[in-house]
Amino acid sequence: MSTALIIVDIQNDYFPNGKMELSNPEKAAANAAKVLEWFRQNNKDHIFHVQHIAINPELGFFLPDTEGVQLHESVLPLEHESLIRKHFPNSFLKTELESKLKEKGVTKVVVVGMMTHMCIDATVRAAVDLGFETTLIEDACATRDLSYQDKVVPAEQVHYAFVSALNGIYANIITTDEFLQQKVKTTS
Repeated sequence: MSTALIIVDIQNDYFPNGKMELSNPEKAAANAAKVLEWFRQNNKDHIFHVQHIAINPELGFFLPDTEGVQLHESVLPLEHESLIRKHFPNSFLKTELESKLKEKGVTKVVVVGMMTHMCIDATVRAAVDLGFETTLIEDACATRDLSYQDKVVPAEQVHYAFVSALNGIYANIITTDEFLQQKVKTTS
């Protein structure tokens, strides 16, 4: 069984001074970088970077040819790592991600990235629907405050609401430390 890492949308617009700043993106990116480093040392042929490029300028962020659309320096792909460009929250929708994973014999995926309530949720659910056993590293993800009418839902509550909804049925939810500890045990 082969496992791949999918890094979803860790892009500059989500960081301070970006067009869609998230809550604590640096912490999530640092954890994603730790997971990326583990894959680079142990499973380097199964790393997939996903970059969202807005096709509708009204979105207001991830606009083509901007600094904000660029992948964040903490997780920049190496030359041999796959880069998947997408235009929808679901990383599989109208992209070659599924075919590239299957080409490599991947049956399990580990997902990290941004935003928990949107692209992470859509990608995890799609991965499971497509038959991939999925692990979500929750502290390598970030989101933002949301509001509906006069109610504001803080980012931490948004994050844990979506993570808890995915837990069990859709994904194995773990932290970066738990992932790294599990991998040390299975490789020693």
